[in-house]
Amino acid sequence: MTLPASHNPKTHYRTIWISDIHLGSKGCQADLLLEFLKHIECDKLYLVGDIIDCWRLKNRWYWPQHHNDVVQKILRKARKGCDVIFIPGNHDSLIRDFSSMSLGSVKIVEEDIHVTAQGKKLLILHGDIFDNVMRFTPWLATVGDHLYEFLLKLNRPINVFRQKFGKDYWSLSAHLKMKVKNAVSYISQFEEIASEHAKKHHADGIVCGHIHHAEIRQFNGIEYYNDGDWVESCTALVEDQDGHLSILDWHQLRQEYVLKEVPDLVIDSREAL
Repeated sequence: MTLPASHNPKTHYRTIWISDIHLGSKGCQADLLLEFLKHIECDKLYLVGDIIDCWRLKNRWYWPQHHNDVVQKILRKARKGCDVIFIPGNHDSLIRDFSSMSLGSVKIVEEDIHVTAQGKKLLILHGDIFDNVMRFTPWLATVGDHLYEFLLKLNRPINVFRQKFGKDYWSLSAHLKMKVKNAVSYISQFEEIASEHAKKHHADGIVCGHIHHAEIRQFNGIEYYNDGDWVESCTALVEDQDGHLSILDWHQLRQEYVLKEVPDLVIDSREAL
């Protein structure tokens, strides 16, 4: 018999990486992230950029309660002893001015080196430095960001319809991204450039976010990891106690942790904050 979530043992990892949450945007799936943070524990939590979408907040203030709940949940984990490290991205680049400082118990750095349980050195950074669009044509990045927001809006009614028929979550924007040849080529180039950057820094691998595409690959002996995002895929990169890294897909994993609870037991995802 499956026990209610309040009685389920929490899965504990050595390290977790999440990025591209985009708090402050309507595309942020904060409720699903709260479920994840409620059921999954870790010794060290990396926030790998674009946690807060300052671009959106600058144009229009949007900050519902469940976005605040995410912040409070992370701060509570830090207070309870989890080592939380925040590496700002391009959407929250303003926070880079506070690098080498702390926000409560959360450390802010531009990049970091993580040593796995197997002794491998991983370079951790958001990844926007590998994006030529961001570096050389910022106006085009802004146009692309607005187009991406429009596709995310289309995702919502599509998935409401799919849910009525018992279908899993499906992302139109992610589907189009993998069907457009230039987008696929861009992702591949991004991954190769990131891996080469890690090699130049004498690291065994690299962990980043930015492109909203979770992946584990190898390039010329360098391990490339991308933890994905929390507006589409709802994925995280995790390291177990033996030093093995893998990607968790919360859309799939929540079937075990949330959807198989006692049917008549209604649990708000914010109750354990």
